[in-house]
Amino acid sequence: MTTLVLGGARSGKSAHAEGLLPADEATYVATARVDPADADWQARIAAHVARRPPGWRTVEPSDLPEFLATAHGPVLVDDVATWLTGVMDDHHAWDGDLDGVRRDCDRLVAAVAACPAELVLVSAEVGLGVVPSTRSGRLFRDQLGTLNAGLAEKCAEVLLLVAGLPLRLR
Repeated sequence: MTTLVLGGARSGKSAHAEGLLPADEATYVATARVDPADADWQARIAAHVARRPPGWRTVEPSDLPEFLATAHGPVLVDDVATWLTGVMDDHHAWDGDLDGVRRDCDRLVAAVAACPAELVLVSAEVGLGVVPSTRSGRLFRDQLGTLNAGLAEKCAEVLLLVAGLPLRLR
């Protein structure tokens, strides 16, 4: 079973997704990259770490699609938007060359479709907000929207969190 949990900033999507998996054993796939100069980001990561059950293990794979191809047991990926940010950084795509990003996104969608594990994915829903004022913001919003739609096609269950409340889309 594969579940996609979408939501806006501070919607409760991560906490809800964590509750979908057993507390005794799961693999938490952390996609955020730590920036030592950003204390706020470090605090957000620390809050996520503190909330995880003690039986969970945390992994930070360098290649998420490859990891998912051989994953086992319950797996939570938190989150797709931060993974995409890293992919865009890796491909220097912020000015608009998205070919490498699209290939990596296609690999992720295929890996999710073939993943042998119980899988819960968390991603930001970016289609409900204002139009970003920068080109890079619009590129990110558009690419994440496309990726979310591709992932939703492959997931048996899709939820949208609004004000901490889950709405079942599929």
